[in-house]
Amino acid sequence: MRILLTSTASHIPPRGGSTRSNLIWLDELAAHGHTCRVVGGTAAAETPERLAQLQREMEDQEMRTGATEIARRGDIEIHSVASHSARGVLLRDQIRDFAPDWVLVSSEDIGQSLLRVAHEAAPGRVVYLAHTPQFFPFGPASWNPDPDGAALVARSAAIIAIGEHMAAYIKQHAGRQPAVIHPPIYGSGPFERYGTFQRGAITMINPCAVKGISIFLALADEFPIQVFGALPGWGTTEEDRQALAARPNITMLRHAKNIDEVLNETHLLLVPSLWFEGFGLIVVEAMLRSIPVLASDAGGLVEAKLSTRFVIPVRAIEQYEAAFDDQGLPQPVLPAQDIAPWTAAVHSLTSDRALYERESESSRQAALQFVAGLWPRRLEQFLEALPAGETVASASRAVENLSAERRALLLERLRARIQDQ
Repeated sequence: MRILLTSTASHIPPRGGSTRSNLIWLDELAAHGHTCRVVGGTAAAETPERLAQLQREMEDQEMRTGATEIARRGDIEIHSVASHSARGVLLRDQIRDFAPDWVLVSSEDIGQSLLRVAHEAAPGRVVYLAHTPQFFPFGPASWNPDPDGAALVARSAAIIAIGEHMAAYIKQHAGRQPAVIHPPIYGSGPFERYGTFQRGAITMINPCAVKGISIFLALADEFPIQVFGALPGWGTTEEDRQALAARPNITMLRHAKNIDEVLNETHLLLVPSLWFEGFGLIVVEAMLRSIPVLASDAGGLVEAKLSTRFVIPVRAIEQYEAAFDDQGLPQPVLPAQDIAPWTAAVHSLTSDRALYERESESSRQAALQFVAGLWPRRLEQFLEALPAGETVASASRAVENLSAERRALLLERLRARIQDQ
């Protein structure tokens, strides 16, 4: 198969669980002989920090720049362009030239512009990858409800959700039953045991408003002798960075190409999200390595916790202001939170060694069982079983292989058939 994946997100380097998941899916497809390509956006401004980070993460990958950045991740070709409008043109051109069997449109698609282009240029060959509810054009979590966009999602050849909770949400609000396919992001192991009672930081990934930085900061204030670690992410604003830097017990962590570099120094993982989460991949990644996770009950995080302890209720974000932060995201109206359950949980796990070790082991066993039940080639099997895509793409490539004279003859016959109808 020829697979073209598109979203507005940066893939060089990838940021966020959705983009990492999509690339892992493509890695798996490419490893089994399928030809894969990406059309995406570029990362934020070319600051010295970002350029150094890019150099670290792309050190084993080819890359060339111009109006369109073109990089290689193994056998996968990644085309990136900053301009929103140019990205749609690039996608249309790639569909024409690459003639994919399937166009995978990830939910990170501002205004469903790429989804519209995909449906126009590759009718019958569009699969919607439902990762981030805030980007869906439907449902109460949506930042930008759009009935036309919702109809495009529903019209796709298939919708793929990354968890059962999200599948139920899509079924309820979009009227389509998605296929549930977990991305094989966790690897095959063996997984190191990093969770230990004696050492490590209380870590948060992507500290920002929607991810619950307010709870993280409150806990850092509540436990001044504990070491906290913050790994900035796509949502972390300059204001967030200043608030983190103001706490002497919070260490700012560097981006790492391998998540093990962060988890190796983690004692507890905090996932205090206040918005509706699709699943929570980092929860399972930490639990695989024997690290207890304290997570909110926001969306798919409950599912990701795999029935282990320390799921803490929060008051979820329900409104956003008509303003954007310096990361280009809507500013949420943050409900007041009860910090007491979080304080009690952190106190218990940092003072009771037996409790910590029980939670560490039960987390690891639950995660190992979950990952053992995943099949890395599930997406490949699913796409190969979908009707129509291969036929349409093969016909497209067959037309491209015709000589100019035969194409002209075919066009005349099609025009004559249309006039006769």
